[in-house]
Amino acid sequence: MSGAGWALWGALGLGYLLGAIPFGLILTRVMGAGDLRQIGSGNIGATNVLRTGRKGLAAATLLLDMGKGVVAVVLARALWGDNGLWSAAPLMAAAGAMVGHCFPVWLGFRGGKGVATMLGVALGLAWPVGLASALVWALAARLTKISSVGGMSAAIAAPVAALALGHGAMVPVLAALALLVVACHHQNIARLIAGTEPRVGRKAGQGEG
Repeated sequence: MSGAGWALWGALGLGYLLGAIPFGLILTRVMGAGDLRQIGSGNIGATNVLRTGRKGLAAATLLLDMGKGVVAVVLARALWGDNGLWSAAPLMAAAGAMVGHCFPVWLGFRGGKGVATMLGVALGLAWPVGLASALVWALAARLTKISSVGGMSAAIAAPVAALALGHGAMVPVLAALALLVVACHHQNIARLIAGTEPRVGRKAGQGEG
């Protein structure tokens, strides 16, 4: 295997290991809020952490899940660069972080839905793309008051923003990651169709997270 090939596999593995850190589960356990997998939707994301009633923990989970996406991309760029044969390393790290978050091996491949980590990798790859995605997230969530709609809208906005802002090389990977986020929301989509998806601020046993 060529040096570039090893770099891509290394970036993918690095991203996966960072993405698979279950910050929501760790924080809730350390702070005595219980096993997050036994609360609400059982998801390890920030929205499910919010169901513990600990807003500070939810905010910390959101920031840390974003942060691991940013760090994965930045580290890959620092280690392997993003020019020539190495240009795909940050993108591979982004993909690895997303797969690690959604399917962490040490949690039986049951992780989060990837919204915050997707925002993080977008910020790491090109901050204007991440900013555009974040604005869409905030706007969609505010207008609909449905967390899952905001999250899926943000994910879909990332490849669109990358294309519009001239980052065409990122579009295929970001589009694939957006599809992953939407796929992880299949239960939310079913509830949206049925009109039973909970709105922000209302308690529910299932939902985004």
